[in-house]
Amino acid sequence: MKIKNLSLALMAVGLAGAAQAQSSVTIYGSFDQYFNHMTSSSGAKLNTLQDGKDLRSRIGFRGVEDLGGGLSAKFQMEMGINGASGATADATRAFDRQTWVGLADKDWGEVRIGRQNTAIFYRGDYIDYSSRTLGSMVNNFGVPSRFDNDLAYISPRMAGLQLEGHFAQQQASASTAQVSTPITQLAADYLNGPFRVGYAGLQAKAPQNAALNANVFYHNLYGNYDYGKGKIYAVYVRSNNIASNANGTNAGTVLGNVGGAVSWNSTSVNRTFDILQVSADYNVTPVLRVGALWGRINDKSGAGQNANGGSIGAYYALSKRTTVSAMWETLRNDKNAGFRPSGSAGLSPNFAGTDVNGRTINGFQVGIVHKF
Repeated sequence: MKIKNLSLALMAVGLAGAAQAQSSVTIYGSFDQYFNHMTSSSGAKLNTLQDGKDLRSRIGFRGVEDLGGGLSAKFQMEMGINGASGATADATRAFDRQTWVGLADKDWGEVRIGRQNTAIFYRGDYIDYSSRTLGSMVNNFGVPSRFDNDLAYISPRMAGLQLEGHFAQQQASASTAQVSTPITQLAADYLNGPFRVGYAGLQAKAPQNAALNANVFYHNLYGNYDYGKGKIYAVYVRSNNIASNANGTNAGTVLGNVGGAVSWNSTSVNRTFDILQVSADYNVTPVLRVGALWGRINDKSGAGQNANGGSIGAYYALSKRTTVSAMWETLRNDKNAGFRPSGSAGLSPNFAGTDVNGRTINGFQVGIVHKF
């Protein structure tokens, strides 16, 4: 009897250990394809099939292992894909979107290490009806999306408040004359019933021996209200992360928006821009949602690189996984400005140079997103 009881006890301990060590891996992804008709006041036109209007095509793997006592190990690996061609979104790396591993505890929160999305990027759903993709003036300005070598902490939500912090050490330049520069992020999100308000921002220190010594910053304040049939959104962004290149007067960045090398050689780092945007959506039926937004980019340096624009969109859910959509959007550059439209993925092909600078760009898009 004693031997039998001991055997049963050992089996129970073994089963408990197995339960604690349970793990799961999920394969997920999306395909986002759309037709883009776009015109510039220069007279140029585009009629193209493109990837990434709302949720760029991707495939990913995420996993979790229960370590017991409320502790778990987690990982995520995600790569972008050009669904129109089958090519990887970034030819220089396989999993360009995210590659991180971490530990999570139900009481003290989560720590992650690796290539991760920024806190600013994660809050796209909170700032406008488009989830800050095609048709969003905030997206047309540019959003720092993800960085390598990122150490992050995400707190549990307590009394409606969740905090987040990141520290990433980035390679400043391919030149050996410069050393790495740290990028820090802080964010806070407060949710109380139908109200949500929050902040997400980053700062990147100029590397030693850089041509310019100013730090790059990006501050994002947002709020939204769920009125039952939809949401009302407002967002304010203040940043100097803008630069010129061959694509347009304001078509580049000082700090890489998706990781990689930091140039730090644009005099635009000495200029600050404010972006103000309001938006709303309405659920016409459980499967049909419509929305609109309007925003303005203000050049605070007085150089006149201002722009304004907006969009109207409709989304029809054929199922929980498949949605078709249509959008009309406009972007109106002042004489000295050169912003251009961008989606969840950068538009390719897109207007550039004289078809962007000082031009008004209008577009109409029809697309489909399937998630699996």
